[in-house]
Amino acid sequence: MVKESTIKRLLRMKMSWASTVVVLIGKETHSREWVNWEIEKANSLGKKIIGVYERGGTDFEIPPALEEHATTIVNWNSDSIIDAIEGRNNTFKGPDGSIAKPMHAPVNSRC
Repeated sequence: MVKESTIKRLLRMKMSWASTVVVLIGKETHSREWVNWEIEKANSLGKKIIGVYERGGTDFEIPPALEEHATTIVNWNSDSIIDAIEGRNNTFKGPDGSIAKPMHAPVNSRC
């Protein structure tokens, strides 16, 4: 079995080069063991964090760390995802594409 410290080190290495971390929101994402840790780590590294509802997903529970740190949450639509990654879309959307109230004020930073 792989040590927890090894997994964390590998995840940090993978995240370090990225400017944006995309979190796929599926039916069980909120209960996955590493999801909240990865989101918290991305936030501590100053990464933009985008939540994307799984294609066809409806009413999936959002992981607590994503509720706290997401810059944007969008539905499964290539234009919405690209706009969010490029910083043109800071709206929060429900799985059906409807505009939702942000859970917190988005924070944008540049390195």
